[in-house]
Amino acid sequence: MSSYIIPKKNIFLWNVLIRAYAWNGPHEVAISLFYEMIDHGLVPDNFTLPFVLKACSALSAVKPGRDIHDIAIRTGWEKDPFVGSALVDMYAKCGMVENARGVFDKIKKRDVVLWNSMLAAYSHNGCAAEAISLCREMALSGVRPSEGTLVTVISACADMAGLPHGRELHGLGWRLGFGSNDRVATALVDMYAKCGSVHLARRLFEGLRIKRLISWNAMITGYAMHGFASDALGLFEEMRQDNNLLPDHITFVGVLSACSHGGLLDEGWRYFELMTEFYGMQPTVQHYTCMVDLLGHWGRLDEAHDLIMRMQVPPDSGVWGALLNSCKIRGNVQLAELALEKLIELEPHDAGNYVILSNIYAQAGQWDRVAKVRSLMTNQGIKKSVAFSWIEVKNKVHSFSTGDTSHPVYEEIHAELKRVEGLIKEAGYVPNTEPVFHDVEDDEKDHMVCSHSERLAIAFGLISTPHGTRLLITKNIRVCEDCHMAIKFISKVTEREITVRDVNRYHHFRDGICSCRDYW
Repeated sequence: MSSYIIPKKNIFLWNVLIRAYAWNGPHEVAISLFYEMIDHGLVPDNFTLPFVLKACSALSAVKPGRDIHDIAIRTGWEKDPFVGSALVDMYAKCGMVENARGVFDKIKKRDVVLWNSMLAAYSHNGCAAEAISLCREMALSGVRPSEGTLVTVISACADMAGLPHGRELHGLGWRLGFGSNDRVATALVDMYAKCGSVHLARRLFEGLRIKRLISWNAMITGYAMHGFASDALGLFEEMRQDNNLLPDHITFVGVLSACSHGGLLDEGWRYFELMTEFYGMQPTVQHYTCMVDLLGHWGRLDEAHDLIMRMQVPPDSGVWGALLNSCKIRGNVQLAELALEKLIELEPHDAGNYVILSNIYAQAGQWDRVAKVRSLMTNQGIKKSVAFSWIEVKNKVHSFSTGDTSHPVYEEIHAELKRVEGLIKEAGYVPNTEPVFHDVEDDEKDHMVCSHSERLAIAFGLISTPHGTRLLITKNIRVCEDCHMAIKFISKVTEREITVRDVNRYHHFRDGICSCRDYW
């Protein structure tokens, strides 16, 4: 259908056509038609604008989105809730959360759709704390949260490992009558699993009236994140018995991730072949990443590299990063250099890749190469990412960086660190200074590893919670080998269960043992 046959003044037909392209694509056509409509002298209304903004959202096209925002202001539609929701969504899809909030704040009459759009903007852009705060503001304003509200904010809690907030929303859902809502319950399954309460997640999963594929995937992935490989694989086999339910790519990411975290090489290959040969699925980069990681942890680096070379899709930074991390574990300098070369092509400004290679050189005692890598980073303006750990106590998140002395009760934290350090050394802990790749004296290295962010968070948790309380720590990068060993001892001497969620997986420490069995 071509626009020239549309009567020039019939905005209804223009809206129908723009909507069709906005929903079904090509999205660029919807935007072109919008400008063509304006050229014909028509003024867009509160139906036209959301349709064309949806096309901008699909393309993450911020420039036309801003132009359309200006038109909305000039035509007086900016404060319309329908148009406002579309603007919020467009800015959110373009990663411009502050602009989205600016639109939201200008609209005084906010319906549940507008609130949900802003909540989704925060949640999808990693602003979990802001999403939770806005949800409280929504409840206080008198707007009743919907199913979509709860699912969005529960997902935000999952992303930030905010268990107390998640429990609060769980209770709110029951009070609002969503206790038997399977979509909300599935979000809770995902949230409890990501917040370290995988057994509670399983109980909720078993209580679902209808177990859809998304529910099975949430539970299988939850088990995989915690390293409970046998539980994940057992659940997958149970799911396969349902003839009406076929696994998808996400299912197999969870299954292969479980094999990777559990060190199950033979099972990993078996499920990889099951996916490709029995179910006829084309592996994605996520599936290949799991297999490369699994092979690498077993020390089969040449096989991992060969698999990358045989991939049927272009390897991304996740695949090469898995190989590089395995080279670090095994100390393979030559293959690490190759992996870094590929990573620099894909993400030249990611400091983490350079740091891992620097660490590999340091492990090998090649300090001249360490200096060259750091000089290269300096010359290119690449800075190492700051490691952060955080713990939530009494509904307040406390964040720590390595060597951080800024916390209001730092003196008490430092005293607790010294006390615990003495106890774990008496119990047999010997600092492993390998994670500190500076050419400095050993006693200085001891001090550096003992001030890592996760230890500061644990010390704060120990002095801030009653004896016996489980501590949940979240870290933005991988926990180092020395801290992993130290936390095992801390869990034993303090008689605490300590859960650490790092960028790779969950570690459950109890009585001197970690659930990962030192495999991660």
